[in-house]
Amino acid sequence: MSADYPGFGRATPTAVRRGALACGAAALALSLLAGCGGGDVRPAPPRAAAPQRSWPAVAPADPAAANAVVIRAISLVGTPYRFGGNTPEGGFDCSGLVNYVYRDMLDLRLPRSSRELADVQGPRIAPERLASGDLVFFGSRGNVTHVGIYVGEGRFVHAPSSGGTVRLDHLDGHYWRDHYSGARRVL
Repeated sequence: MSADYPGFGRATPTAVRRGALACGAAALALSLLAGCGGGDVRPAPPRAAAPQRSWPAVAPADPAAANAVVIRAISLVGTPYRFGGNTPEGGFDCSGLVNYVYRDMLDLRLPRSSRELADVQGPRIAPERLASGDLVFFGSRGNVTHVGIYVGEGRFVHAPSSGGTVRLDHLDGHYWRDHYSGARRVL
């Protein structure tokens, strides 16, 4: 069975399924951004309350490219961490995830390590000026050791550690707030 869409010709059942999958992926992305994800999410143990910053919505220079990057990054949440990994099938480390998303969605080739990514030419971005698709960096004593993709509202997608999975975290989380070392705009 196929469906007719005026002005677009005939859609095959495969095309209709692909469209439904794309809509489902977009709905999943929006629910994750809204904090409605389910599954094995447990509240963190009580800690001293971190001051919550206001995260203004900053429009990216290329909204379509930023949206493609963000949706693809969010779709990889749950993929296993693997040191040196750079595919959904084999798992990801932090820079492997960034490289895969930008290459897959925009055919943009970026350096492989988090340190090299931090040196990418492009403006450094203050936290209050972050836009979706920006790269966020973490480390200590001037050394960059981790990278993620900013998705908006103070949240970022990253592949955090051995034994873990790609996940969505908040920049104001205790560890991330204390180890934030800057951001770069590549779009």
